[in-house]
Amino acid sequence: MKIKVLSRNPDEYRRETKRDIHKVQRNYDPKLHPFEAPREYVRALNATKLERVFAKPFIGALDGHRDGVNCLCKHPTSLSFLLSGACDGEVRVWNLAKRNCVATIQAHEGVVQGMCFHPDGRSFLTCGLDKVVKQWGISEECTINEEPINTILGKSVFQYMDHHQSENIFATCGQQVDIWKEDRSEPVRSFTWGVDSTHHVKFNPIETNLLGACASDRSILLYDLRGSTPLRKVILSLKSNAIAWNPMESFVFTAASEDYNLYTFDMRKLSAPIMMHMDHVAAVMDVDYSPTGKELVSAGYDKCLRIFSVDTSRSREIYHTKRMQRVRVVQWSLDNKYIISGSDEMNIRVWKARASEKLGMLSTREKASMNYNEKLKEKFIHHPQIRRIARHRHVPRQIYSLSKEMRIMKESRKRKESNKRRHSKPGAVPYVPERKKAIVKEVE
Repeated sequence: MKIKVLSRNPDEYRRETKRDIHKVQRNYDPKLHPFEAPREYVRALNATKLERVFAKPFIGALDGHRDGVNCLCKHPTSLSFLLSGACDGEVRVWNLAKRNCVATIQAHEGVVQGMCFHPDGRSFLTCGLDKVVKQWGISEECTINEEPINTILGKSVFQYMDHHQSENIFATCGQQVDIWKEDRSEPVRSFTWGVDSTHHVKFNPIETNLLGACASDRSILLYDLRGSTPLRKVILSLKSNAIAWNPMESFVFTAASEDYNLYTFDMRKLSAPIMMHMDHVAAVMDVDYSPTGKELVSAGYDKCLRIFSVDTSRSREIYHTKRMQRVRVVQWSLDNKYIISGSDEMNIRVWKARASEKLGMLSTREKASMNYNEKLKEKFIHHPQIRRIARHRHVPRQIYSLSKEMRIMKESRKRKESNKRRHSKPGAVPYVPERKKAIVKEVE
């Protein structure tokens, strides 16, 4: 006769402190736990409710500008510092940890149209409506030299600028897209493709020789520094205001359009966007990706910010305040925890990327509880009650009424199209997916 003996080391069950929890053996056999699913559902419901209770995304406002904030720039090596440029030509450096202004300079005579840091963080460039590009030296404490290191006089107005990820090259856009070296007063290369002007340009963070630009003829253009001519372009039904590259997928970029939507493209096939992000009720002014490449944030003319997952068409979060006016620019911090927005009423606002996330250090038990709750919510997300609570957001009356009106208009268009298809010859009225309707044509 065999006898099985349970042998346990008492040291494994000894508590470190008298307040510690006793370690208990558990048998995870589902037959012994018949009420496990109902119990987990209640926990998931409570976790979803508590998430909405503690959803307070607004952290603070940085005020000091005397005109609307037109552009923002993140420091490439420090999480604490931020650059902002206003419509009166003023540039300010902010310490986000202390929420105060570190330095101020009058950089340009008109609007500061664009700014970008050198990859080493020791200098930054600004451009404005006064047709001048200036390079400024900046110390580790983020104090700015009073006089610019270098000044470049342009032939036309500069609309935007961006710096290469590793080399001493930066791009500006205006009447054409120009590639500059920091030590030269003339552009190294210029790109044109039969358009009046370009108003936004962005380098690809992975394939660093690629850059995209938004033009005034409603097109999005792609350039390669290794080639002598532009690569290709796609023409949309309305103008695009900004472009952002996915930091994890080198071929993917998102454009913020005037038709209230965002379009995510794969540059290898521009004939149709891979995703169309809807929910804004006015023009989308700016867009930026999270460092993980899984989410993006958009700034709207409808006085709100929206956060989208890259693979969903509807926003998971909307941020707004009573005083916030039209949001011109938005940035996602490099630690993936904060979102910074600049708006017309001269304020820069700092938000949490996760509205209900607790700031500061978390204990081991808090982390375990948080991860457990996330898994529970993920498991029961398709249950009607949990889905309703998780999706519900209070929005301003104007956004609510406009979104309701847009929904009625969209349903009316669909109904009209289906009626036309029903009373026409088969194949006379083809079915066009919603995301393809905004694309006019692709040009190579």
